[in-house]
Amino acid sequence: MDFTWIAATHSFTILIALVFTLGFIAKQLSLPPLVGFLLSGFIMKAMGVEIFPALNTLSDLGITLLLFTIGLKLDLRSLIRPEIWAVSSLHVIMVTLSFGVLITIISYSGLPLFIGINHETAALLAFALSFSSTVFAVKVLEAKGEMKANHGRIAIGILIMQDIFAVAFLTVSTSKMPSPWALAALFTLIALRPLFNQILKRVGHGELLVIAGFIFAMGGASLFELVNMKADLGALVIGMVLARQQRASEMATSLLAFKDLFLIGFFLSIGLTATISMDVFITSLILIAIMPIKVLMFYWLLSMFRLRARTSFLTSLSLANFSEFGLIVSAIGFSKGWLSSEWLGVLAVAMSLTFIIASPLNVMSHQLYARIDKFISRFQRQQRLIRDRIISTGDAEILVFGMGRVGTAAYETMRWKYGDVVLGVDNDAVVLEKHKQENRKVIQGDATDVEFWETLQLDKVSVILLDMPKPEENLFAFQQLEANGFKGMVAGTAKYDDQVEMLKAAGLDAAYNIYGEAGAGFANHVSDKLSKKMA
Repeated sequence: MDFTWIAATHSFTILIALVFTLGFIAKQLSLPPLVGFLLSGFIMKAMGVEIFPALNTLSDLGITLLLFTIGLKLDLRSLIRPEIWAVSSLHVIMVTLSFGVLITIISYSGLPLFIGINHETAALLAFALSFSSTVFAVKVLEAKGEMKANHGRIAIGILIMQDIFAVAFLTVSTSKMPSPWALAALFTLIALRPLFNQILKRVGHGELLVIAGFIFAMGGASLFELVNMKADLGALVIGMVLARQQRASEMATSLLAFKDLFLIGFFLSIGLTATISMDVFITSLILIAIMPIKVLMFYWLLSMFRLRARTSFLTSLSLANFSEFGLIVSAIGFSKGWLSSEWLGVLAVAMSLTFIIASPLNVMSHQLYARIDKFISRFQRQQRLIRDRIISTGDAEILVFGMGRVGTAAYETMRWKYGDVVLGVDNDAVVLEKHKQENRKVIQGDATDVEFWETLQLDKVSVILLDMPKPEENLFAFQQLEANGFKGMVAGTAKYDDQVEMLKAAGLDAAYNIYGEAGAGFANHVSDKLSKKMA
């Protein structure tokens, strides 16, 4: 009997168990599981495991699905906002110049890996360090349910602008100009939008929708590769083409588990790529030491463009890391003889360590801001952007936070029972516009915003319904209400029974499992109909 396959299966099982164990431990420590995945890669490298083609394939597919799902949720008009395109452009210039000067100065210190670095190479490294990781930021924002919050949208917009800069750099550095057909490919995708919409309408809600998502994502990536454009950009573009389609949000949700699973390959590949030595580690620590400069520049620029201190702080913290793009730049530098091979390890280790450092900071971002808000608020502009101001609740007596499906149903039920005294609150401008078109009274507000609760007028409000995606958000909102002395009734929702118990233990007047209540509501509705029919 050939035991080779069995042995390989056992080895694979052990590696998967290692990934799960470290991811699980990270989660128990209130860290994102990706921290555990990164550590798994380093441990596998130490065990002698080498990166294999299948892992690269999974990694590439995960990034493709990531950018595709971002595109599905992206409003293209957001990229033309000055706080996105101007901030991202100025930030790249400022970091490249300042980091370039610092690296040049360090090169005179005699540190091994810095010896022989000239001005051009220093600028190249600085340019690579100016980028932030799209994968990291999206994972962190998704985990906190803040992808649609104002700071989440700004962070994603800046990252997309950075991706565009990356495409331009790769085009110039590799002398690989886009094909003359590139523009034609873009217009073809736009022209085919009606056909794509019809296909998505007819695929239903099951496995065909998932398969369609894979085909669109990989098809867009392949098309852009054919015309000498970055494949990942193609996945992003086709996602944007489909963004206004009715099934776009559902498709993004259906691909979520696959995207998260495949991205594990990305984090493992980072650890398996790095060659760690004492020189590499010391150089990585030097790069990490200058990271705060990059974060402070983000905060200063965002504040200069009239964003509130809180928005600037949370956005900057989401971008407080180095990017996987640095690995690509170092590979190009190595291929052209500008950098030693050890710089691949330096940037891989530096990026990994910034992920590990930034993860807990982002998990505690709201608590951190609450501690320093009085200090950093001194640096914000007096004049604010309209979309970043707090709006009064007016004469509303009932507030519904989170205007998704359940929140909308709650809004309509309360309005039917108590009249036009209900006000919906949500942080998604697109969702709000839809509700306004349907004649619902809504305002934009972020329930995780300390300043929002401090300035919100609740004199006439007696009932508040909390239906935000994360139970932690509902709990945070309740804590802010208590801190501000609210005496009315507060009810909240959750998806699981243990989360319901958590909300009840915190002191909410009522907490409901949305899945269980949906079934109960359906049964009560049918029962009422039967009673009327039999009467």
